[in-house]
This record gives sequence, C-alpha cells and structure tokens, in this order.
Amino acid sequence: MSEKKTMNRNFVVFGAILIQLCLGAIYAWSAFTGKLTAADGAFHLSKTQTQIIFSLGLASFAVVMALIAGKWQAKVGPRVVAITGGIVMGLGYVIGGLSGSNFWGILIGVGLLGGAGIGLGYVCPIATCVKWFPDKKGLITGLAVAGFGFGALIWIKLTSGFVFGPVDLSPGWKGLYGAGWTVSNVFILYGVLFAVLVGLGSIAMVNPPEGWKPKGWTLPTGTAASSSGEKSFTVSQMVRTKQYWSLFITFMVGATAGLMVIGVIGLFGKDALTTRGGIDATNAIVITGTAMGLFYALMNGLGRIIWGSLSDKLGRKNSIVIMSLLQGVMMIVFYFIGSMEWGLYLGAAIIGFNFGGNFALFPAATADFFGNKSVGTNYPWVFMAYGVGGIVGPILGGAMGDAKVWMWAFIPAGIACFIAAAIAMSLKPPKMKVA
Repeated sequence: MSEKKTMNRNFVVFGAILIQLCLGAIYAWSAFTGKLTAADGAFHLSKTQTQIIFSLGLASFAVVMALIAGKWQAKVGPRVVAITGGIVMGLGYVIGGLSGSNFWGILIGVGLLGGAGIGLGYVCPIATCVKWFPDKKGLITGLAVAGFGFGALIWIKLTSGFVFGPVDLSPGWKGLYGAGWTVSNVFILYGVLFAVLVGLGSIAMVNPPEGWKPKGWTLPTGTAASSSGEKSFTVSQMVRTKQYWSLFITFMVGATAGLMVIGVIGLFGKDALTTRGGIDATNAIVITGTAMGLFYALMNGLGRIIWGSLSDKLGRKNSIVIMSLLQGVMMIVFYFIGSMEWGLYLGAAIIGFNFGGNFALFPAATADFFGNKSVGTNYPWVFMAYGVGGIVGPILGGAMGDAKVWMWAFIPAGIACFIAAAIAMSLKPPKMKVA
C-alpha cells in the first residue's frame, strides 16, 4: 500500500468523526427538555411531548437510513449522501428554531427532518471505514461512531458552559443560555453549524478502489473465514436468517435502555435528587446536566472505541452478551442510586459506556456475518432495531415520569437486557442460502 493510500485511509477516519460529532447532537436532547417543560417558560410542553419529539427523531433516523441511505450511498457513493444528510439535518433545526413555541413545528423540524438528516449521514462513515479497514472492523467502527457519543458533550455544554462539577473550563461564561440565548436561537445556530461541518467531513467519504486490501493483510481461511465478512448477503437473504433477528432483538433492547436514559435523565435526575435526595432544584439541574453532558456523553464515546476494540479480541458474540448483562444490572440499580449525586454520575457513566458499545458491535457483527462490502445496505436494516427502541424507550420513560412511577421504566428495561443477553448467546455465523 502506498503512502498516499495510507493517508487516505486515515483521512477517512477523521472525516467520519467530524460528521458523527454533528449527528450526535440528537443525544443532546436533555439540554432542551428542561426549558421546554419549565412552568415559567414559553413552551409549556409535557414530559411526554418532549419524548415524542425525541422518539420521532430516532425513528426517522432509523427508517430513512434503512429505506433511503443504504441503497443510495451504494449507487452514488457516500459523499453525496452524507452532504445531503448535513443539509437536511441543519434545515430541520432551523425550522424548529423558527417555529418558536409551536410543538408541531419543533416536532417536524427537529424530530422528523433532523432525524432524517442523521439517517442519511450516519451509515456513510461506517460503510466507508469498514471497506478501508477490513483488518480492524471492531476498532474502526468504534472510532467512526465515537464522535456520535462525544458530540452530545459538546452540544450540551455549549448551552450551559463547560462546567464539570467543581471544574469550570469556561470561567465567567455560562453558556448560550446564560448569555440570553433562547432554545429557538440555539436550534438555529446548531442547524447552520451542522450543515457546514457535516459538509466538510463529507469530503473524506470516498470508497477505496475495487479489490483494494491493506498492505500485509490476507483474507482469513478455514473456520475464521465464515465470520470474516467475505461472503456478501443481500438484504433479502439476510432477513431470512435467525442471526439477523437475534441481532435485531438484542440491539432493540440495548437501544431501548440507553435511549430511555438519554431522553429522561434530566427529568428523572431532577425528580430523584429533589424528592428523595433532598437537593435543591438549582443544584439538581447542574448535577443532571453534568451527568449527561460529561459522564454519559464521554463514556458513550469511549464505549464505542473500547467495546469495538475488545470485540476484535473477545469476539462479537461474547462482547454483546457481556455488555447486555452489565447493562441489565445497571438499569435496575440506577433507579435506586439516582437520587444521590455520585449515583447519578456512576449510573450515567456505565449506562452510557454500554449503550455506546452497541454502535461498534452491531455494525461489526453485521459485516462479519453478512459481508464487508454489503454492510452499507445491510446494516441499516439491523439499525431499524434502534428506531423501535427509540420509540419504546423514551416514551416509556416519559409516560412513567408523568405518572411519577419512574421505577416501572427502569426495572422492565433491565430485565429486557438480561433476555437480550440470553438471545445473543446463540449467535453464530450464518450459512448462505440461494434465494
């Protein structure tokens, strides 16, 4: 492999991370929920309404990725699709901002269009990186989507200032809200930034030449070849395998748990800290912002890299089983320790770490089982599980929050994670059947 090709390979990773930093803004939703539900604010939305917006964004993300982005990027290349995604996402946030306090305007703008833009852009870095790095699929998919997790930290802290507990990295500046910006103003600013930055990252989204391989790397043979990703399944072949449905259900459960916490951590944390923890509302808001903006977001990003790297050594199945079991324990424990500051931080960190792992393990498993070259068209259909989880998790959390029975959001999610771990134990490479 020439020096030029080495440079191209590494440049693709940089572009992928830049794109994902912007797309990960959907995980910054907790930065807006408090303002949108405030009794003395301009919006007066219910907890459930905020989660409907969030859920529509997640569902739109998954559906557009499966029905449009996967096939389109295979035809025209990843760059065009990624650029379009940035424009659609940016436009959606601008529309949400221009809608003022209108629920339907925010729902259509930030939810429907914002999610659609993410769906267009998300698969492009993954598909491109897997083709450039068939030798390090777990690690590279983790790196490619790490920005999605880290992005939430940036976009949340821009609204409130870069304060992490006793550490203030922006002394004297209390974020955009502190400077007098409204939620609508922030939506518009973010929309413009998303369109520009995703466009820049998309420049690197170029597939390698046909037949290209990393220097010194050879195709696995024998038993290892069955999970090396060299056999390319079509979507119709893939969905007829039990492996596809095992991956789908396991991913759906992991997404339900993680997305529920993202959607309601600001609301649950404030309720738990004030009613059971005896902490005043002002400090509770700061603590929940730190829990999501630092601990969850940071560990979400690191989880993608670490779980991806571990799966290259432990195997995809073992990693998914361990991750699901750990997440099940933490979802149940989180309800009980979330009323304490340290408990909210610890729970957010571990849940975020495991949730992030989904986005390294499942695309890598899809490539292993159903083909490296076809991961761009196949993974969106595995990712539909995320869309289902994005509807079930946040709305379950919002509804239980409105009913003031948070326990019945967290305990069922934890039990479901244990069931998912049991399902994942049966995973093995599929045999290709002729249609």
